[in-house]
Amino acid sequence: MTKTSDVVLTATAPAVWGSTYIVATELLPDMSPLAVAAIRALPAGVLLLLVVRQLPAGIWLLRSFVLGALNFSIFWALLFVAAYRLPGGIAATVGAVQPLIVIFVAAAILGTRIRPLAITAAVAGIAGVALLVLRSEAALDPMGIAAAVAGAFSMAFGTVLTRKWQPPVSALTLTAWQLSAGGLLLMPVVLLAAPPMPAFTMANAIGSAYLVVFTALTYVLWFRGVARLDTTAVSSLGFLSPLTAILLGWAVLGQALSSLQFIGAVIVVVSIWISQRSARRSLAKTSSGSRSPKLAD
Repeated sequence: MTKTSDVVLTATAPAVWGSTYIVATELLPDMSPLAVAAIRALPAGVLLLLVVRQLPAGIWLLRSFVLGALNFSIFWALLFVAAYRLPGGIAATVGAVQPLIVIFVAAAILGTRIRPLAITAAVAGIAGVALLVLRSEAALDPMGIAAAVAGAFSMAFGTVLTRKWQPPVSALTLTAWQLSAGGLLLMPVVLLAAPPMPAFTMANAIGSAYLVVFTALTYVLWFRGVARLDTTAVSSLGFLSPLTAILLGWAVLGQALSSLQFIGAVIVVVSIWISQRSARRSLAKTSSGSRSPKLAD
């Protein structure tokens, strides 16, 4: 059975990711999102490589770059395009379709069953995020929408392939490989598309250090969860990121929290609970007698 501790540890990752909004806006206000993404990926990957002292070899070198591209380079680059061309609430809501995509990608690649309860949870989570972050501004840029959807697909495939391609190494080592590869692939995009970096201040240094350290730690927990838990249940935990961002904005920055946002927060929490319950029920049925490989998630 799925351990509650595994769920809690995995949920810590997107919860902490939600804090990066405050860090970026308050401590790195003059840096482009793309530069911030590069700061998160490559130094964090190098830091972990110094800890594990192990480089990928053979097929795992190629796979590390594929996973690094899907989970970091492509995803963060498209996220930058979406954030640049769309109001933040719309970009976040479109990106929230990722758990729904994971359900179908996992069925195609891993052979898992498509559970109606999991689909219900994913749709409810999208609705909850919409209530949390959407505002009245609704300028829909087609390229921005396409970038947000493509980014969701990139992260979905990255999550499922991380589950499928499990190397004989620890989650710490796998995270080091992916972050380093993703950071290396992201650097040319930053050099070509991002504006020049401003002079570094003490606040910038603190913000950068926070992003590097917590990116390294949280992605170790995230990929550990991907290896241990149902892929759709793991993906649903991503809804905690916008929820944490909104709650921290209210608690730390004094931003108002409307009644619709409160309802959205409740819906997000309920959707995550439904997704975890669906995964536990599926695993319980498998353990109690069904040996079908279609349930081997």
